[in-house]
Amino acid sequence: MKPGWSAASIRVRLTTWYTVVLFLMMVLYAAATFVAVRHEFFEQFDDQVHDDFESAEAQLERTPSGQVAWIGEPHHDSEEEGDRAADVWSTSGRQIYRSRPSVTLPPIAQRTSPAPPRYETVEAGGQRWRTLTGASAVAGDPIILRVGRSEERLRTQLWEVLVVLVLGLPLVVALAGVGGYALARQALAPIGHLALEARRITADRLHQRVSVPNQHDEIGRLAAVINDTLARLESSFDQLRRFTADASHELRTPLAVIRGIGEVGLGETRTAAEYQEAIGSMLEEVDRLTTLVDTLLRLSHGDAGTVRLSREPVDLGQLVREAASSLTILAEERQQSIQIDAAEGTMATVDRLVLREAITNLLHNAIKYSPSESAIEIRIRADRYQAIVEIRDHGPGIAAADRARIFDRFFRLDEARSRDKGGTGLGLAIVKWAVETHGGQIAVDEHPAGGSVFRITLPLGSKIHATGGLT
Repeated sequence: MKPGWSAASIRVRLTTWYTVVLFLMMVLYAAATFVAVRHEFFEQFDDQVHDDFESAEAQLERTPSGQVAWIGEPHHDSEEEGDRAADVWSTSGRQIYRSRPSVTLPPIAQRTSPAPPRYETVEAGGQRWRTLTGASAVAGDPIILRVGRSEERLRTQLWEVLVVLVLGLPLVVALAGVGGYALARQALAPIGHLALEARRITADRLHQRVSVPNQHDEIGRLAAVINDTLARLESSFDQLRRFTADASHELRTPLAVIRGIGEVGLGETRTAAEYQEAIGSMLEEVDRLTTLVDTLLRLSHGDAGTVRLSREPVDLGQLVREAASSLTILAEERQQSIQIDAAEGTMATVDRLVLREAITNLLHNAIKYSPSESAIEIRIRADRYQAIVEIRDHGPGIAAADRARIFDRFFRLDEARSRDKGGTGLGLAIVKWAVETHGGQIAVDEHPAGGSVFRITLPLGSKIHATGGLT
C-alpha cells in the first residue's frame, strides 16, 4: 500500500473503493445490456427478413413471356425501400429476377435438391446485408428465392445505444462518487465526534466517558468498548496509586523503625548487650524489608508475564499434605490440628512449587487467625472438569464487604494486628496470582458454623486409575 493512500482519510478511501467497485459493476452492466440489446435487435431483424421472404413468395408470378415479376408494389414503406432487396434464381444457378439493379448480391450456387432456409450476412454496395435464402415455386416451377435487408440502419441504432452507455457511464459514476463521499462523511461524523471526546480524556480525567448515541450500531459498540477500556484504565490507575501509596507506607515503617533504633543507639553510650539487641531489632526490620521487596518483585514479574511455569501433572492431595507438613510445628504451638480429606487421584497440571506456596500461604493465614485448640479443615475433590481445594478455618470470618478486596495488595482487615504478626498484606495477592496463572479461580465464603472457607478451583488434569497409570 502506498504511503499516500494509507495516509488518506477513511472517507476518501471508502469513496474511492465505492467508486471503483461501482465503476466496474456499471461497466459489466453496460456490457451485458449492450450484448442483450444487440441480440434482441438482430433477432427482430431476422424476423423482419423472414416476413420479407414470405411477402415476396406471395407477390411473385410468371408473366406470359415466361419471366418472373412482382404482383403490385413490392414495398409499402418508402423509407425502408432502399434498405431491401430480393432476387430469384433457378435451381441451375441462373438469376431470373432482381428487384434492385443497383445492388448486386453475391450469386447463389447451383442446387440439385431443396435446402432449408439459411440466414447469411454478405457485403454488397459498400453495405452489410442480412439475407434469407430458401426454396420456393412460381407457377409450379421450383426456384430459389433470396431476400435481404441492409444492416446499416440497425448498426447505426446500436452505435447510438453504445455511445449513450459509454458517455453516460462516467457521469453516473461521478455523481455516485460525490453522493458516496457525502454519505461516508455523514456516516463517519460520529467517529470524529467520538475522537474529539476521547482526546479530551487524560490520565487525570479517566472518570469521564464518551457518549454513546446508539448502542446497537457499530459506532455505539465502539464507544462502549472505549468506555470499558477507560473503566479498566481508571481501575488500573487507582490500583497503581493505592499500590504506590501502600508500598511507600510499608517501606517507610521498617525504615523509620531502623532509623529510630539507630538514633537511640547513637544518642548515648550503651552496653554491648544493648547494642546487640538494637542490631538484632534492626536486622529483623531488614528481613521484613527483604521479604517485602522480594514479594513485590515476584508480583511484578507475574504481572509482566515473565515467570516461567514448570507444569506437570500433580496429585493435589499429596501437594496439600506436603504444604501442611511444613506448618505442623506452627499449628502444634497453637494446639491446632490440620485435617485433610482428599479424594484419591485428584490431579491438576500445575507448577508444583508455585501452587504449593499458594496453599502454604492460605494454611498459614488459617493457623494465624484461628483460635487455639481448633482444627484447620482441608477438602480436595473433583467436580466434573474442575479440581477443588477448600480450606476452612475457625477464625472471626470476613465481612461480605471485604471479600472482594481481600486479595488486593496490602489490604488488611486489621492493620495494626496484621503488622504486629509480621504480615505484609501480600500473601493473598500471591495466592490469587498463583491460582489465576494456572487458569483457576479463588474465592472466599463464610462457613455457616463460623469461620471462612477459601476455595481454589483449577482445571482438572489427568486422573490416577487403580493400575497407577495416568490418563
